[in-house]
Amino acid sequence: MGLVLHHARLFFFFFVVFVFCWILAAAAAAAAGISTTGEEWRSATATYSKGAQSPTIAGGACGYGDLEKSGYGKSSAGLSSALFERGSACGACFELRCVDHILWCLQGSPSVVVTAADFCAPNYGLPGDYGGWCNYPREHFEMSEAAFVQIARRKADIIPVQFRRVNCDRYGGMRFTVTGGSYFYQVLIANVGSDGEVIAVKVKGSRTGWIPMARNWGQNWQCSADLRGQPLSFEVTASSGRTVTSYNVASSNWSFGQTFEGKQFLN
Repeated sequence: MGLVLHHARLFFFFFVVFVFCWILAAAAAAAAGISTTGEEWRSATATYSKGAQSPTIAGGACGYGDLEKSGYGKSSAGLSSALFERGSACGACFELRCVDHILWCLQGSPSVVVTAADFCAPNYGLPGDYGGWCNYPREHFEMSEAAFVQIARRKADIIPVQFRRVNCDRYGGMRFTVTGGSYFYQVLIANVGSDGEVIAVKVKGSRTGWIPMARNWGQNWQCSADLRGQPLSFEVTASSGRTVTSYNVASSNWSFGQTFEGKQFLN
């Protein structure tokens, strides 16, 4: 009987410790303004790009161009193929923290939220544990320098990290940049809140119904339609299944190359 009571007390003690740690982690995330999605932490690795190779400067494989103008700031990352999902992960937000490396990780393992803005290409000429960091099926983040130094020392080479998907905190509405030609219409969708990941888009002119668009590359969506001279509306569906419709975001005199602001997903 005494042994059973002892085990029961141990179980209760560890349960209380677990709940306490969970509450502390949730409070820390809330204090940092991070809205979590309930995902568990997963293990990966991370490096960072310097100068002109930074996704913040180069624009990356998602098509955002200048990330400051697109609403994504300097905290961005390129994802290995296992995470990039052929571009569907573009715009998604990940919380990262450096772990298990006393030399490189900053004290207290602070976290940073990055936006998926680029593709980290594999290098199968090198082994996955020595230079081929982005080789499939490795989960790896090629971070901007500005994001990397918030969790690790700048002189670090490659660091072990934990990551999880979180909601994206954006300012203002979604941004639609229209390009194309007479019967080829393309729109780049940026500054997407909530889960940040767009899985379906429709466009509507004043003389058309809703036209489904196909992903061209990254977050560029296209259709074969002549929409010139018509006000434009957009219907955007996120990976959560939620849909936001922005009516008449562009007036009838819009032109290719312009950017328009619509509604936003709310966390």
